[in-house]
Amino acid sequence: MLDSETWLVIDDDHAFSDMLAKRLQQFVKYVFVESDAFGARQLLNREKISKVVLDLKLSNESGLDVLEDILIIQPSCRVLVLTGYASISTAVLAIKKGAYNYLPKPASSRQIIEALGDDISQTLVTEDRLTTEELEWEHIQKVLNDHDGNISATARALDMHRRTLQRKLAKKRVIKKAP
Repeated sequence: MLDSETWLVIDDDHAFSDMLAKRLQQFVKYVFVESDAFGARQLLNREKISKVVLDLKLSNESGLDVLEDILIIQPSCRVLVLTGYASISTAVLAIKKGAYNYLPKPASSRQIIEALGDDISQTLVTEDRLTTEELEWEHIQKVLNDHDGNISATARALDMHRRTLQRKLAKKRVIKKAP
């Protein structure tokens, strides 16, 4: 366990960031989640953060701009840029701006931890065993993403009633935040 580390996940996809935080909390004592650049900057100014998982495209700002601010506020912080819109040019630009690493989505918590330079593969043996609920959630999210967020098309692709899908998507994922 990486007890001494505090991680920050900055991603405006609440379902993804909450699930990632939940998985990371098995290995890291504190995991903060922020959905926008403003909240992330405030948190970085008051907490010592070891590692950051940063989405390239935030709803209100580019992750590359946030990357520069993170490294100004906390120069020793390792930042992993994670994106659903991977390209060689953005990968090169992210590394030039100071990112420790760059990964395309979808990425497992194992890949994310390893990309940030933590060799804890022995600890992660159990991570590959997802619960049925987690597997279902990840599958729904993938199909939803494949259909550009269209609930009706996703429900048809999953052979599921639209209201059932909406209920599953409405379930709130509760993530404990550090005090």
